[in-house]
Amino acid sequence: MTTLDTADDLSVRKRTIARHFANASDYDQHASIQQTVCQYLLGSIAHTKQSSVLEVGAGTGQMTRLLAAHIQSQYWLINELCNEQSATLQSILPTADVMIGDAETIDLAKNYSLIVSANAVQWFDSPLSFITQSAQRLKSGGQLVFSTFTPNNFLQIKTLTGQGLHYPDIDEWQLALDSACFKSIELSIQRFDLPFPTPYAILKHMKLTGVSTNQTQQSAHDTQTFRWTKSRLQQFESDYWRYFSAENETGQPVVNLTYEVLAVSAFIP
Repeated sequence: MTTLDTADDLSVRKRTIARHFANASDYDQHASIQQTVCQYLLGSIAHTKQSSVLEVGAGTGQMTRLLAAHIQSQYWLINELCNEQSATLQSILPTADVMIGDAETIDLAKNYSLIVSANAVQWFDSPLSFITQSAQRLKSGGQLVFSTFTPNNFLQIKTLTGQGLHYPDIDEWQLALDSACFKSIELSIQRFDLPFPTPYAILKHMKLTGVSTNQTQQSAHDTQTFRWTKSRLQQFESDYWRYFSAENETGQPVVNLTYEVLAVSAFIP
């Protein structure tokens, strides 16, 4: 097993993303939706025995642990942007090669029987390019399994602040998969409305799961800084209660944060 670190080659934007996730030390405690999605992706994998597996954007290893426990493979390559995770990922799969770096620009080789990516592709500069890259990296009969998020993800935050990543919609993903000649394509959307006691608790949750609330981004090349001030935070809390309040099972007032996940399974003929 080897670990290759190409983190020094990261763009400014990717360095920022890596830093946010490096600081999210309690990620697994707060990323319950992401864990649910990983379980769903595992169930989408057609064969438990593989010749070669590539995982893209492994993060803290939520998906890696499931793969290690349930999938057998002669070869593993685990990719992650954040070099702080390399030791953890190597410990989960000691026989794997771990490659730290930007999956959009580094050479992740070819001829995989399975490519998996959980909750990572939305951070790409060009998310749809993941489809063409994967088509080139898969062997004939290989499967692509991944999850990302839809334009409705964090809709409350986008509505109130204008912040958020640009998420391609399901039709764009379908077109990209068709154009790359994938077959047996399955796309599914799952929505989760996560309740919190206050709007401030939502901001804290987002920070703990590596999501910055200080940057507006409509595309990878169109960014501007968003700064919280006392008055802006007060307005945010007031508006959140006004527009997005609900009640929990016991009748207590809460505010919801929407996660909307797109899960994809497809095969190269």
